[in-house]
Amino acid sequence: MVFKSHLSLLQKFIFALAAAHLICLQAENATHQKGQQASPSTGAFDANAAERFAKLALACVHKEYPNKISHVLNSDADVAPPQKLTPSFYGCYDWHSSVHGHWLLVRLLRTFPDASFAKAARDALKESLTAENLKAEAAYLRGEGRASFERPYGLAWLLQLCAELREWDDPQALEMLANLKPLEDAAVERLTTWLPKLSHPIRIGEHNQTAFALGLVIDYARGKQDERLTKLASDSARKFYLTDKSCPLDYEPSGEDFLSPCLGEADVMRRVLTQADFAKWLTQFLPQIPRTPTAGWLPVVISPDPSDPKLAHLDGLNLSRAWMLEGILSSLPADDPRRSALTSAAEAHRRAGLAAVTGEHYEGGHWLGSYAVYLTTQRGIRK
Repeated sequence: MVFKSHLSLLQKFIFALAAAHLICLQAENATHQKGQQASPSTGAFDANAAERFAKLALACVHKEYPNKISHVLNSDADVAPPQKLTPSFYGCYDWHSSVHGHWLLVRLLRTFPDASFAKAARDALKESLTAENLKAEAAYLRGEGRASFERPYGLAWLLQLCAELREWDDPQALEMLANLKPLEDAAVERLTTWLPKLSHPIRIGEHNQTAFALGLVIDYARGKQDERLTKLASDSARKFYLTDKSCPLDYEPSGEDFLSPCLGEADVMRRVLTQADFAKWLTQFLPQIPRTPTAGWLPVVISPDPSDPKLAHLDGLNLSRAWMLEGILSSLPADDPRRSALTSAAEAHRRAGLAAVTGEHYEGGHWLGSYAVYLTTQRGIRK
């Protein structure tokens, strides 16, 4: 009787443990499924992920403060709030983030035209990209003392916005593109004046990096069939980078990088060289890339403080590295022995980068969504 009683108690205990374990598994599974729906970190890009990214842009494109302006004062008359200075692109903390926040909305509208965020995105774009606002933007860009304003990063993103609208067969897109023309022309003029005078490339991991901007400019110019700008940007890339060798990838990243100097350079050169020439050039430029499957040859990075506007840059570095690695892969032969190592590194950086796009901190939320969309929609890769 005592034995049977103990057995009964043991059975009840086992059944209780099993039930508790089952509940935990169900809860874990539900959390995992919810995370997959709410977070694009799994690598899947669908309407749910797009909505998260769209909300990040919608929350900031008309949010004037906090604001970090890069503004030259010529007199007391130039003292004004951001919305008066640049009435289209005054939100998202700074001008370039506002520009690519608008690009994000256009990109997602093209990709998911019937999504739940579509009306809000269209309304936001309509409010920003008016003819009156953009004439004022062009006048601001051409103002005295502003020759280096947003050069080259913000100007390159502006051209990407124009390219996205030009490729979109939509009446609203045509209207917005027409409104953008004065600012688009001013940006092209600014870049075509600057590039012939630039004697050396800018090899940093932040906004002024020449390689990243040249990649965006080349894509824009080719899409517009602007042969003059295509030649200028492509020739500049060759002038700056064709003879480079043994890029010090081990020195990366610097503590505030959101672009890789080495991978950025490779990502632009794959745009201007033939497949065979690029594969050969890459061997000389990045001999560190393993030719056999090797884990950890390019470790992902972790921001030590995502609430710090500069330290949050490292979250964006994972995203930009991922698309640069994918860009390099897109231009290598199918049998290139480096593909396995490049693929594994791209996947690791994609997962880490997308997991960081939470919107928890405005310091990252105002711009990381654009980087996530550029990556997940493979914007920089020619089909």
